[in-house]
Amino acid sequence: MESWSGLSSGGITAVPGFKVAGVHCGIRKNREKRDLALIVADKMCNAAAVYTTNKVKGAPLILTMEHLKDGKARAILCNSGNANTAAPNGLSAAMEMTKFVADELKIKPDDIIVNSTGVIGVKLPVDAIITAVPKLVKSLSRDNIPAAEAIMTTDTFPKSWAAQVEIGGKTVTIGGIAKGSGMIHPNMATMLSFLATDCDISSEMLQKALQASTRITYNQVSVDGDTSTNDMCAILASGTAKNPIIDSEGEDYQKFLTVLNFINLKLAKDIARDGEGATKLLTCRVSGAGTQDDAAQLAKAVISSSLVKSAMFGADANWGRELCAMGYSGANFDPSRVDIGFSSSMGDIQVCKQSTGLDFDEETAKAVLSEKEIIIEVGLYDGKHSAEAYGCDLTYDYVRINGDYRT
Repeated sequence: MESWSGLSSGGITAVPGFKVAGVHCGIRKNREKRDLALIVADKMCNAAAVYTTNKVKGAPLILTMEHLKDGKARAILCNSGNANTAAPNGLSAAMEMTKFVADELKIKPDDIIVNSTGVIGVKLPVDAIITAVPKLVKSLSRDNIPAAEAIMTTDTFPKSWAAQVEIGGKTVTIGGIAKGSGMIHPNMATMLSFLATDCDISSEMLQKALQASTRITYNQVSVDGDTSTNDMCAILASGTAKNPIIDSEGEDYQKFLTVLNFINLKLAKDIARDGEGATKLLTCRVSGAGTQDDAAQLAKAVISSSLVKSAMFGADANWGRELCAMGYSGANFDPSRVDIGFSSSMGDIQVCKQSTGLDFDEETAKAVLSEKEIIIEVGLYDGKHSAEAYGCDLTYDYVRINGDYRT
């Protein structure tokens, strides 16, 4: 394992030179819920982002894409409770809220990354946001929790992690917060993930690292197979750690990427763990695939299957569902040579060998599958590549939550 240290739930504010805030502005009816978040760096940062692959994109994403054309940003603004997607005057609302925050911070609107999350197709109450901006800016602090809570929608807990690594003799910190519980099948980045680092790294290499990291972390998460219109993962890099600048691939870049992967994987697993109505965190681990892409595609197909997820909820070792999902995944593999097993803190059990069912004890299998964290092991004979994907079980509560999400 790489020589990172200081793993904590400190999130953004574990990174020197960053402050955050989160307040209730009135988008949400529940005054106990924060619904407006702000992240601000002490100085201009190199910045990068990746976005949803959904053809329908929220107005804030379209604005952020424009703002990040120069690879620079100083702040991140996000509201919850309203996605500002397919909404009346969506782009002008995103511009207006950004302008008021910029004026209060005395920075340019173009230097703000902006996003929204919540209900689609409803006009954003931008006046409520504008009214709250002075309070929002005044409450900026080194307390990570308000911002982590303010970006939540149906999440049941805030998600934040940070870690450090030595690069060029300097201590570099990466921290992040994320939200996600439903409409999770990103195929790009994540639902919402905001990251910060004091690493000195160029915008180009930051973008390269973020894209590489999201491919094996957030892209490998599925809660319900729905890709949101507002998915975004963004990162600010202040350069204040004063490490030798990372402007090309090499040992320092690999160190940075390894810790970025570590933080993003912690956040991605928290998102899977917190899937709407979920009671179990599922990991599908595929080994022996012919290519890396095949391994990743197979793992995500298994974790995305509603039938697999339902079986995991019922602690039913119905392994044919995993094999079926692999068959329609589009990945290359030998369907006559597949091994399947399940493991958890209660032990492990193999249920299929070379695509043929094995005799196994149903009570043992039920005990293994009744735990809160379950690993689905898939073994192939096609090569040496492996990959993991992360998800959750499908429960009655998922339908209950989404049956009245808007009301």
